[in-house]
Amino acid sequence: QVQLVESGGGLVQAGDSLRLSCAASGQTFNTYVMGWYRQAPGKDREFVANIIWTGGNTHYADSVKGRFTVSRDSAKNTVYLQMNSLKPEDMAIYYCNARIGPEEYWGQGTQVTVSS
Repeated sequence: QVQLVESGGGLVQAGDSLRLSCAASGQTFNTYVMGWYRQAPGKDREFVANIIWTGGNTHYADSVKGRFTVSRDSAKNTVYLQMNSLKPEDMAIYYCNARIGPEEYWGQGTQVTVSS
């Protein structure tokens, strides 16, 4: 039984930055991966970034590499997404994703709006 709670979304102008947070509560002692997906209007949900919990290796979609940074705080069971140099095409609902034990979990989503 795990719950993911996201925060940090909002409205920014192109070129600005945002930091998203996702805190996992419940049975989180066997976390394998946490990361982020996003879904823009009319498009499928797509992978953005993730981090392997043990060791901290990260992976990024080509569209965000060099601009976004994913990190974790193991003690707080929290994953972050630092988003710099935001572009209008980054506008989407961002969803936290976690693989904990044999299960996969999703957050409720947080809206990121980027104006040009």
